[in-house]
Amino acid sequence: MKILHTSDWHLGQSFFTKSRKKEHAAFLKWLLQQVEAHHIDAIIVAGDVFDTGTPPSYARELYHAFIGELQGMQCTLVVLGGNHDSVSVLNESKALLKYLNSHVIASTYGEISEQVIALKNRKGQPSAVLCVVPFIRPRDVLVSESGQNATDKRQALGNAIKQHYASLYSEALTLRNTLENNRLEEGIGHSAAIPIIATGHLTALGVSQSESVRDIYIGTLEGFDAKGFPPADYIALGHIHRPQKVAKTEHIRYSGSPIPLSFDELTSQKQIVLVEFDGVSTTPNISTLPVPRFQAMEVIKGDLKAIEAMINESEAIAYASLANEDQNASSEPLASHEASSSNEKPFGSKDPVWLCIEVETEDYLTDLQQRIQGLLEGKNAEILQLKRMRKRTVKSLSKKQNVQLSELSVNEVFEARLVLESLDEEPNETSNEASELPQKNTEPSRIKRIKHLFAEAVALVHTNKEDLENSEGLVQSKPASESEPNKETQGD
Repeated sequence: MKILHTSDWHLGQSFFTKSRKKEHAAFLKWLLQQVEAHHIDAIIVAGDVFDTGTPPSYARELYHAFIGELQGMQCTLVVLGGNHDSVSVLNESKALLKYLNSHVIASTYGEISEQVIALKNRKGQPSAVLCVVPFIRPRDVLVSESGQNATDKRQALGNAIKQHYASLYSEALTLRNTLENNRLEEGIGHSAAIPIIATGHLTALGVSQSESVRDIYIGTLEGFDAKGFPPADYIALGHIHRPQKVAKTEHIRYSGSPIPLSFDELTSQKQIVLVEFDGVSTTPNISTLPVPRFQAMEVIKGDLKAIEAMINESEAIAYASLANEDQNASSEPLASHEASSSNEKPFGSKDPVWLCIEVETEDYLTDLQQRIQGLLEGKNAEILQLKRMRKRTVKSLSKKQNVQLSELSVNEVFEARLVLESLDEEPNETSNEASELPQKNTEPSRIKRIKHLFAEAVALVHTNKEDLENSEGLVQSKPASESEPNKETQGD
């Protein structure tokens, strides 16, 4: 049996006001091609089919059109609800999609037996048991109790999720025994045990996240311990957009999103996971299918000179500009769908390259936007995100990134925090004449005032501490000392 594991489609996403409709349509078309090419028996979509609870009409059309196309391929579809999905939106077509060989599980609410299903292969034979676990909302598995602190709530939610998995797995074992008994009655008992697969839409401990991932258990569960998963043969997870294994195990995986949902995801190759059971063993053979990039996107970092050089050297920008000039250019992607490197970009249309530009500069440039736009003059590229980063800040943070808080003095912590405020001091300012300078040079005097106030605050803390220590020894001290001021305190 062959299963494709994918997740986090986020149909309907608005990316810096840009629609992802073309990319999603291209991905779904490509996904159907993989079903046909690899003779896939089932597809698991592990949550976040839509980007919002009220997806635009075109997103729903893409979703339903895909299911309609898949129905003729003898492939079962399993759709899980994610934290972005609306339970009611997914459920509105659930009953109808049942007739199209599609299972939609929007929430954990309901009977446990309905969340454990037998997956059939293309021949109609039950070949796997699936524990369908969508995004678990705390209210569906947990009863809130008064008097619980944050730690208690975190432990209670973690235990409730673990118990939910255990209940489903127990039900899956029962269903597997039933299916195996049916095989014996049909005279095919020599077959291997039917594998059990589980799903989930959550954050596991230790995973690498990206900017576009939302916290789903705010203030409670930071991450679910992989030890809490049942001993299933494969666990298909969603919610994290970077593809990765969990706890260094081969069989617990995030497939990741099929398209980059934020610029910081460009460094990882998008993929879907192909899980194959050979009918002899329940241990899966796991491989990945790289998803081609359907929209040229780049992150360009550096000072203005370096950015200009990278723009001029960019293959994506050069290709998009050339395609835009050639009115006869093909609209089909030129890159192979078999591309396996994240650096291979399907420069396949006249659409502009989407750019995130991070400018490293110590100067405050009021015309930064205009300067960058000037560098793109005559080029088919569009800036979607422009960031300004101070070199001093980057350097300061990089030096201290491995330093423990206990290793720093109070003043060092304050200085590091002050750097983040981007208040640069002028090295030539050495006198009180700075207060008479024009408004543009008032930042240095502001820093001095802040430092002075901080020094006074620290001195006051030390003074209060000394006063407390002195008050504890008044019984042994001379009575006259009560009226004598502390000389050291006066000197501070």
